[in-house]
Parts: sequence; C-alpha cells; structure tokens
Amino acid sequence: MTNGIIGRRAPELLVPYWIDAQGIQRPPVTLDELGSQHRMLFFYQHWCSGCHLHGFPSLLALVDKSHSKNVGFAIVQTAFEGHDVNTQDKLVVDQRRYGLRVPFGHEGKTPSGAYPTTVENFRAGGTPWFVTIDPAGVVMQNGFAIDADEFIASVERRRLAAEAAFS
Repeated sequence: MTNGIIGRRAPELLVPYWIDAQGIQRPPVTLDELGSQHRMLFFYQHWCSGCHLHGFPSLLALVDKSHSKNVGFAIVQTAFEGHDVNTQDKLVVDQRRYGLRVPFGHEGKTPSGAYPTTVENFRAGGTPWFVTIDPAGVVMQNGFAIDADEFIASVERRRLAAEAAFS
C-alpha cells in the first residue's frame, strides 16, 4: 500500500479546511500553489505522540535545511480517528507550538465513514507521514520517516542537473 504511489504523479490535495501561515482560515491549498519546485506534505494527528516526538522534529529539520532551496510545504491533520481531539481548532495550536509559517489543513473521515480522501489518495499508512514531490509532480517518497539530509541532497542534485541541462 505505501509504495504504490512512488514514481507516479501526485494526486491533487482535496483537503477542505485550511489555515494560512498566520493561522487564518483560507481557501483550499493546491499542489501548484506550493510552487513549481519540490514539495513536501506532512500528515499528522494532534493526539499522535509519534507525530510530536519524531514527525514534527523531522519536519522542522527539513524546513530549516531547505530554507534556501525553494521547497513548498503543507501540513495536513488527517483525522481518521480521535475525532474529538483531532479537530480544526488544533491546527493553530500545532502551528504556533512549532513556529511553522506554512499552511495547515484538516480533513476528517468522509460522510460515509471512510478514511480521509488524502489518506486514501496518497496511500498514507498512518501518522506521522511524509510525502515528497519533485518539480514534475511525481511522488519521490511516501512513508513514516524521512532523512532530511538525503532529501536536501536530492533537491540539490536535481537542481544541479537542471542547471547543467540548460548550460
């Protein structure tokens, strides 16, 4: 389930509720809006201890290391359980807790009770979950953990290859 999306075009984000970098509700975010370079999606749940112990620290390292690399970030609370805790109002709490000035989205179960569309479309196996997307819109990585240094090295290799192709 987890690797079936790697190497394929990333599905569009269909998350209905978003806040902007300042914590204000905004229209839905699209992948194109995140930029034409590399994009990173981080899926979490507010009540997920692994998200706070491992996921957010890894994400913060990625944000820090990619500061000058033109990487677009979006964070999605995929509330597929614990609906009374993983609520929209927790987005601002988590955004402020980690000092992340990027869009945060919230998606719960569908009206039919199925997993959130994002979980299904990106084949997320739980939380925390990282998805990296290359400039062509193809999923590079999809999983529980990410190596920040390897991701940044990959971004840099692709940038150098693109520069060489235009020389």
